[in-house]
Amino acid sequence: MEEETRARWEGKVIAELKGPTPDQVWPLLADFCNLHKWLPTLDTCYRVEGVPGQPGLVRYAAGTANGKGSDPPKLKWVNERLLMTDPSDKCFSYEVLDNNLGFKSYVATIRVMPINDGGDGKMVGCTIELSFVSDPVDGWGLQDMRSFLDFRLQAVAKNIGSAIQEASE
Repeated sequence: MEEETRARWEGKVIAELKGPTPDQVWPLLADFCNLHKWLPTLDTCYRVEGVPGQPGLVRYAAGTANGKGSDPPKLKWVNERLLMTDPSDKCFSYEVLDNNLGFKSYVATIRVMPINDGGDGKMVGCTIELSFVSDPVDGWGLQDMRSFLDFRLQAVAKNIGSAIQEASE
């Protein structure tokens, strides 16, 4: 039976990085058209239109997803528009314009924040927080969406953390 109310989904996923500061992480995340450098499920990500770093910038990102059973791999793609960027607050928002993943309406905000140890207030790392508002995706539940986003955010954080560590050695 069809759900009587199709409420919008809202949620948040968070990844922690021990060691790297928000000032080290932010420039890597803020480079909107280089997501493929940090997310191994993407084969490509590039600017379609707009000015790098400015609202209105549109990116295309795509990766090959494994098929089910004997089905061949399928190209999964998305076009996203940068809505807002605030370097002083280390956050940006974007929306999905078009895709073949099943998203109808999706807006996310990425924010980088310090982690303080609670004792002397010394910074010990940072978090990357992704909050989202979305229409339900056919065939998914809200927990499926959270898992989908969390898996990707954890991979991005791990790869950014590794890149920062390698650069400091």
